[in-house]
Amino acid sequence: MIVDWHCHAGKGDYMTAPWNTDAPIEPYLRRARTAGIDKTVIFAPFHSDYSKANAQTARIVARYPHRLIGFAFVHATRDAGRIFPMIDQAVKRWRFRGVKVHGHEAMPTRELCEAVRTFRLPLLVDVAGRAELIDMLAPQYPDVNFVVPHLGSFADDWRAHQRVVDQLVRYPNVFTDTSGVRRFDYIVQAVKRAGARKVLFGSDGPWLHPGLELHKVRLLGLPFRDQALILGGNALRLMREARVGRAAEEAVKGFDLAEAATPWVNRSCGPTPQTEHEL
Repeated sequence: MIVDWHCHAGKGDYMTAPWNTDAPIEPYLRRARTAGIDKTVIFAPFHSDYSKANAQTARIVARYPHRLIGFAFVHATRDAGRIFPMIDQAVKRWRFRGVKVHGHEAMPTRELCEAVRTFRLPLLVDVAGRAELIDMLAPQYPDVNFVVPHLGSFADDWRAHQRVVDQLVRYPNVFTDTSGVRRFDYIVQAVKRAGARKVLFGSDGPWLHPGLELHKVRLLGLPFRDQALILGGNALRLMREARVGRAAEEAVKGFDLAEAATPWVNRSCGPTPQTEHEL
């Protein structure tokens, strides 16, 4: 089974660039079907209200339940204080299997990491070139699986690519996806040094062609088993651990949801960094 790990779907509301205006799913699905992609992970484009955007994602998944898997999108600082309820709803009501956060908006906080850890969700964190932050996140939360898209930089920053490759080797809980990586030799290096179990195929659709991004993985010329891991096996393994539906209800038994939703800076344990600058 081929799983595209990285695709946006739905409408954003900023309307200043393609990635915050519209991510139509139908053209993507036609291209994905032609390319032989079986399932696709989707999440919203940039949005001013991710509670609304996640509900939109759920409606899109409901239209194509056999093709799409939903991830929640959150803004780690703007949504502070409601991250746990947002994710709780996403896994219980919509059976989402992961969370996306983007560094151009806000980097992960402890509140976010605690929430994804509770539900055993993979966290797709676009570090937007700031790969050094993974060196703080990964050891602080060794039981959270962090997936760094674009090998750390959609902007073709070779230094970020190199650092993420090093992190793949160093941390068992750090993974990457192939979406939008133009410097092909860094994908080669990632697989050679960290192994095929650390790399996931992603397209960054609908704006990048999924067939073209898929071809990059095939050009690696890997043995069948390794290629199968990258093209779907790794994604399925990470998402299989997620606690959704009834399992999510069991996971939060005994939890004080009000406490879980309280921003870490307001807790009695003292202040915790809340922004990428403080990290």
